[in-house]
Amino acid sequence: MSDTKYNGWTNYATWRVMLEIFDGMTPSDVTGRKLPEVSDFKDALQEWAEEIIINDTPDGGLARDYALAFLSEVNWWEIANQMLVDYAEEEETE
Repeated sequence: MSDTKYNGWTNYATWRVMLEIFDGMTPSDVTGRKLPEVSDFKDALQEWAEEIIINDTPDGGLARDYALAFLSEVNWWEIANQMLVDYAEEEETE
C-alpha cells in the first residue's frame, strides 16, 4: 500500500475503514465510554474491525487473510483521534 494521503487521511486503508466501519459511530459505541484515552481507543477500534472480519469469514481462508492484511495498513491512532475530536466538538455544540 502507498503512504500517499487519501482524501485527507494517512492512506486509502485508513480512509476506507473510517468510512465503511466507523462513520457515524461514537467512542461509546465501541468502548462503552464517552472519552477513552486515544491509546486505548485505537486498540479497541482495531479489535472491533478485526472481529467484523473474523465473524464475516468464519471459515477463514484467503479472503480473511487479505482483509486482515488490509487492516495492518490502517492508521488506528488517526481514526481514534479524529473520532474523539469529532465527539468533543459535537458535545460542545449541544
